This record gives sequence, structure tokens and C-alpha cells, in this order.
Amino acid sequence: MLLKPKLAILDETDSGLDIDGIRVVSRGINAAIGVRLWCLIITHYSRILEHVKPDYVHVLIEGKIVKSGGPELALELEERGYEWLESGNNGGE
Repeated sequence: MLLKPKLAILDETDSGLDIDGIRVVSRGINAAIGVRLWCLIITHYSRILEHVKPDYVHVLIEGKIVKSGGPELALELEERGYEWLESGNNGGE
């Protein structure tokens, strides 16, 4: 954060981390985001979202946003997986 960016893109920052590592990374993200920094977190798992609360969740499949929502969408993905989105059936919505 030396250059004081306005946007940070974190691509799979949680990949390969154990729960303690995720907590450490999350603390750093939470300390930086807000007034001075926007953060785009790209992840395949919702575990980091237990520590960093997202404003928005977007699901990309084949480079296209197929579903958007709030933090509850991440929980739904954990429960249901991605198949219901891949089939083009967005849960009846």
C-alpha cells in the first residue's frame, strides 16, 4: 500500500492459506478498505468473506456476470454450489 492506491484487486489472495493465514490477510484488508481504498476480492471460496464483509457479490461464469447480490449470495453459493447458475436457471429469479 506504499503508493496509496484507490483500488486493490486481490486475485485469489486466500488460495493456499490456512484459517490463521486468512485471518491475518483479512485484518490487513479490513484495515485498508473504506474511505481510502476500494477492494475487489476474487475468490472461489467464501471463507475469507467470514472475515471481510463484502458490499456486493458477483458470480462470473465464462467471463460474464451471471448473478449479483449482497453477502447472502456467497452463503447461497456455499450451500448450492454453482450448478444452478451454470444451467441458466437463476433460481427462478
